[in-house]
Amino acid sequence: MKAREKKRRLTEAAAHYLRQIGRKAQKGVEPNDRGYDRKLDEKLKRMRPEDVDALFRGEGE
Repeated sequence: MKAREKKRRLTEAAAHYLRQIGRKAQKGVEPNDRGYDRKLDEKLKRMRPEDVDALFRGEGE
């Protein structure tokens, strides 16, 4: 897999992850009903903060 393809997939996965964790809880619905990707979370924790920020902002492409 090419580096661009890997970066694109990581960017898409991170955007999906942010939409999931940033969503407001609905009234009367279990607040822990959201999917959670532990592999992606661990990958983001290992990255440098500057790289994570650039990834979330879509910079450096």
